[in-house]
Amino acid sequence: MPADALTQDPLLLHTMHDGIATLRLNRPAQFNALSEGLLDALRARIDALAREPALRCVILESAGRAFCAGHDLREMRSQPAFDYYLALFRKCGGVMQGLQALPVPVIAKVRGVATAAGCQLVASCDLAVAADSARFAVSGINAGLFCSTPAVALSRNVSTKRAFEMLVTARFIDAAQACDWGLLNDVAPEAELDARVQALADVIASKSPAAIRHGKRMFYAQRQMAQADAYEYAAEVMARNMMEEDAAEGIDAFLHKRAPRWRP
Repeated sequence: MPADALTQDPLLLHTMHDGIATLRLNRPAQFNALSEGLLDALRARIDALAREPALRCVILESAGRAFCAGHDLREMRSQPAFDYYLALFRKCGGVMQGLQALPVPVIAKVRGVATAAGCQLVASCDLAVAADSARFAVSGINAGLFCSTPAVALSRNVSTKRAFEMLVTARFIDAAQACDWGLLNDVAPEAELDARVQALADVIASKSPAAIRHGKRMFYAQRQMAQADAYEYAAEVMARNMMEEDAAEGIDAFLHKRAPRWRP
């Protein structure tokens, strides 16, 4: 797809250039709240990208002043039924898990606030870089709703006590704290954010596609295993990786002191 090509879904804009896909949440007037329509658009695009052999990296960003303000509360209140809420939260969880199931790294590029399910979205990405003015909170408790589904992703990024404090106080943390606590990889001045994220994506895209795909799948799978099982699984994955043409090419290139030529 040309670099300036956009999907026709107005809620989620999409570009792809040199194997790097960019997804842009596009509900700026609603602070990019995750409506059902936006969740559906995200899931459809994630599923399409998972089948794209040329994909090397995904950048997730937002239009306007906020990264994502969480669920669309007005939409949620319009259908006060348990079955509706259960389906909605399951749908949101499916999107978050879909990001981790993508075979390539996903980078959150954060400007403005990321609250509740918006903070969950950041935590669900493999990597995250934010502007130094960005702020983060899981603020459902202020509206009488504990952020249970955001807690799943948040508690897998930051320590137990810090995650629980955020969940029960709704306190905002700034980008520097979020980086120190493990929610972010890096913080950049606002004017440098685009370049910082692009540089990270370019580095990832320059690596062996086969190795990246083996590695991301292995990384998340082994975290759920006992240590001995994780080592057994990792050994098998590395052996399969060694059988890839890219591994032979990469080792030969290293030994002969030349740049590797990865298989397309």
